[in-house]
Amino acid sequence: MNGKQVRVLVWDWPTRLFHWLLAVSVVAAIVSGEVGGSLIECHGRIGLFIVGLLAFRLAWGVVGSTYARFGHFFPTPAKIRAYLQGDWRGHGHNPLGAFSVFALLGVLVIQVGTGLFANDDIAFSGPLSSLVELAVSNRLTGLHHLSGKVLLLLIGLHVGAIAFYFRIKKDNLVKPMLTGWKDADHGVSATGGGLPALLLALAVALGAVYGASGLWLPEPPPAPAAETPNW
Repeated sequence: MNGKQVRVLVWDWPTRLFHWLLAVSVVAAIVSGEVGGSLIECHGRIGLFIVGLLAFRLAWGVVGSTYARFGHFFPTPAKIRAYLQGDWRGHGHNPLGAFSVFALLGVLVIQVGTGLFANDDIAFSGPLSSLVELAVSNRLTGLHHLSGKVLLLLIGLHVGAIAFYFRIKKDNLVKPMLTGWKDADHGVSATGGGLPALLLALAVALGAVYGASGLWLPEPPPAPAAETPNW
């Protein structure tokens, strides 16, 4: 450490916007799912929005800027060993934090994926539920509820880790996710993730939402008209 602080651009604005939109959307999805009733339709729409957010992040993890790319923070054994020994000096997600990111993304993919085929045994069915038999839809509904419990656990761990770093390690992880910048004794600002990459990621997101919405499915046949009795 040379004692001289430099400002490092860690999180580009698309990554930051994704993060906070996802946080708000997940909370809204949890609340609307738990309340149910008239909010269940809203729950489904929020789910489609999360599909778009996840598709965007998966694309941005490939074409985005330096610290947003999955290849940059993937937790390899060497990185984990260096972190545990106190020798890791990178920016963005540390190797243990990367596990949290991949776990949250994975569970969310399962959550929204199963929700597309789920039903509530009353009036709501996922937009793609007509593609599977009722027994399969019921099983996916059960998995949807189970992954929701796992998601709550991961969110609790994620928030707890942020609080631990802030209180114990004196490292504010929230500020860079708000401003994009971090004051550090070393580092190079993120590069890449320009307009072409952003347009590509947005196109992937829109395509994913369209596919998940079921709008491409043929219209169901009209219900047969009731026969008028001959009196």
